[in-house]
Amino acid sequence: MFVATSAGPGSRLLAQKVARPSQWQKSTFRLLHCSTHLAKTAGASPLQANPLLQQGGLPLFEAIEPSHVEPAVRHLLTDLENGLVALEAEIAAAGAPASYELLDKIEQLGAPLEYAWGVVGHLNGVKNSGELRVAHQAVEPDVVAAVSRFGQSEPLYQAIATLQDHPEVEALLDGPQQRVVKSKVRDMRLDGVALDGQAKTRFTEIKLRLAQLGTTFSNNVLDATKAYEIVITDPSGIAGLPPSGLALAAQSAASSGHDDATAEVGPWRLTLDPPSYVASMKHLKDPALREQLYRAFVMRASSGSLDNNPLIAEMLTLRREMAHLLEFKCFADLSVSRKMASRVSAVRSLTAMLRAKAYPAAEREMKELRSFVANQADPLAASVTSNGLQLWDIVYWSERQREALYDYEEESLRPYFSLPLVLEGLFALSQTLFGITITEAQEDVPKWHPDVSYYIVRSGGDIIASFYLDPYSRPSEKRGGAWMDTCVGRSRVLDRIPVAYLTCNSTPPVAGKPSLMTFGEVETLFHEFGHGLQHMLTTVHHADAAGINNVEWDAVELPSQFMENWCYHKPTVDKFARHYETGKPLPKELFAKICATRTYQSGLIMCRQLLFSTVDIELHDRGYDPVGGESPHELYQRIAPLYAVVPPMPEDSFLCAFGHIFAGGYAAGYYSYKWAEILSADAFAAFEEAGLDDSQAVAAVGRRFRDTVLAMGGGTHPSEVYRSFRGRDPSPEALLRHTGLSE
Repeated sequence: MFVATSAGPGSRLLAQKVARPSQWQKSTFRLLHCSTHLAKTAGASPLQANPLLQQGGLPLFEAIEPSHVEPAVRHLLTDLENGLVALEAEIAAAGAPASYELLDKIEQLGAPLEYAWGVVGHLNGVKNSGELRVAHQAVEPDVVAAVSRFGQSEPLYQAIATLQDHPEVEALLDGPQQRVVKSKVRDMRLDGVALDGQAKTRFTEIKLRLAQLGTTFSNNVLDATKAYEIVITDPSGIAGLPPSGLALAAQSAASSGHDDATAEVGPWRLTLDPPSYVASMKHLKDPALREQLYRAFVMRASSGSLDNNPLIAEMLTLRREMAHLLEFKCFADLSVSRKMASRVSAVRSLTAMLRAKAYPAAEREMKELRSFVANQADPLAASVTSNGLQLWDIVYWSERQREALYDYEEESLRPYFSLPLVLEGLFALSQTLFGITITEAQEDVPKWHPDVSYYIVRSGGDIIASFYLDPYSRPSEKRGGAWMDTCVGRSRVLDRIPVAYLTCNSTPPVAGKPSLMTFGEVETLFHEFGHGLQHMLTTVHHADAAGINNVEWDAVELPSQFMENWCYHKPTVDKFARHYETGKPLPKELFAKICATRTYQSGLIMCRQLLFSTVDIELHDRGYDPVGGESPHELYQRIAPLYAVVPPMPEDSFLCAFGHIFAGGYAAGYYSYKWAEILSADAFAAFEEAGLDDSQAVAAVGRRFRDTVLAMGGGTHPSEVYRSFRGRDPSPEALLRHTGLSE
């Protein structure tokens, strides 16, 4: 990804103030009221009319076609290469220590491709199609090569290095600029700039191949997920599924060709898409049907033309080779060298500490679940008692135990969590904590799907950011999970303010009702919005350190996990938990039960996360040989019993859908969720200590959180940012207390 900042390459003037606040406001107007003149110019050539080449506005999503991708990207690649050659020549001619303006010029040079390629990547995730895949794959190798060309440019590297090699030059830089320079020098080294000859060529080949493998991995998971379905016509087969699940299953059947499908008489279509799969595993009474769905889910993308096993083996081998080229003993060492943990031993220490707390609790929780099932009069329970609690039984019976312990059904919550009201409450919380107002845009902006909405963020009356929200599951074209991504980043040099993509896969509206969310879907929305806040509320104007840029990966989940805590704060929930039909508030007794369930099976949940992070580290550690040793699947099966009190079945191919580490940015970094959760829980404890019932105190701590964690971005090391907010280093006690694992 190209990030940067601009000015004359040979100048000794550093950190030029190139934009005044009034200019920023004008820039905002241009950004929100996007120009479409390129697409409408009379007599324009195909290239001039290409919507991916428009700059200075929001993407023209409704005009973008797969056929636009290759000509636009190739044009931008040519411009980029010509610009880089010219910049290297200017550096050679200058013959003097560089200034920070060099980084500004790099940003200006890379911005057009970064913007266009970001749009293509976004569409690949939310509006995937065969034609778009072909176009993406046609140019991806050249984009990766261009990124490597920048990262391995020795003239650029030597010039940037002078900024920290000359104390009198470095002294003229502000704190974020100094951190950007150090990070840029480090990252260029890790991009292979110091490699020679064949080693550098091989390094670039590896980067290209890894990018291709990651894209194919993600596509295989998407295709395997959407290819699977069970259509049920007998009402007895769907027994147990609640009304919302029946309506969703009938709507899914109707969309796949069963035009006469209704919630009452069917047919009903079950899929591996999260809203359908989770509801099925929690509520379907038929254990054979649950088993069928469970096996399909844990074996996604593990056979046939969509088999990800060969891709995993190749990726692990290439990552190992990449690390060796850079003189690291393993990829795990390479990965953590950029993170807060800095050493694999620190990751292992964290995991060991949390396992010591969580595993005994997980054993106790599973024992209690088995006892609960054994004491049920239900014939289904008798079958489980005689045959043993199977993996596809655990979620079903856990839901029954939770209902019995806390005296409510999860489905009874849905009417109180309609998406429009949840957003209303989330935006009200943001105003209380951070002093911002969020409103849906009145202008008609281009969108990639009718379900997408677009919002404006203001502070003190000024527009400071905006974001798209794509809330619902669309398994035919949209990959699973939830994420925040960058549309436009903050940049003073480019005169841009932040625009974010917030993407979820929540339950869509069914049967004429609004989207009625599960409580877990509400938490996910708050989580992704937390990422968006760090992107949008940054006050760092250097793009390389604005928002989430340059934030160590094991700290990047701090704002997102922090926001989840507010789902258990009654004044916050009271603002949005109202019945979508009657307007009645969520009963306080029901909210108390929700809070009580927060620690339900917390040991099992934490052990599951620790298993994933341990497998990730072990696959990338120096002791693992992806060629001569055990297979990734065998390693997973060996480690699982250390964390899972009910080990996975032998056929479990979980790794084949583990997109975080094989198609995302979490390779040898999945532990980041727990590392950052310590930070986020301790951060929320600051509000608890101030008094959650004291609105003024909450607002004061919220402003401090905004001014530090959200504002400082990657311009300051996360440890310093956290100390600025909390006044001390983080403690794990709050996390253990919130999860019920504290002694």
